[in-house]
Amino acid sequence: MQLARGRVWEARAAQHLEDHGLEILARSYRCRLGEIDLVCRDDGALVIVEVRARSRGSLGSAAESVTAHKRRRIVQATRHLLMRHAELDGAVIRFDVVAIDAIDAPEPEIQWIKNAFDAGDL
Repeated sequence: MQLARGRVWEARAAQHLEDHGLEILARSYRCRLGEIDLVCRDDGALVIVEVRARSRGSLGSAAESVTAHKRRRIVQATRHLLMRHAELDGAVIRFDVVAIDAIDAPEPEIQWIKNAFDAGDL
């Protein structure tokens, strides 16, 4: 059930990004090293997107839930993606977060954080 709810919020985030001009290349890219929720293209940049959703009663915001451990796993999964898809090699890579808070409210709050972290920070 949690996985199905997560897919709903990933779809909502994907729509938000598409509405802002990004092209969705892949959803839920998984490997043994980690998972990437959305892989997008924004002009010439390859955008790796982590989607986080939290209800109003959660401890901390959705954005705050992207821990250093989670960021490390996203970077590892990105390296795997680049090894498997040579056509992406050499692309400028950006790591974004789409944080969706108050998912139990009539109008959840969507925050798109561009350049939320850098692979070199880890």
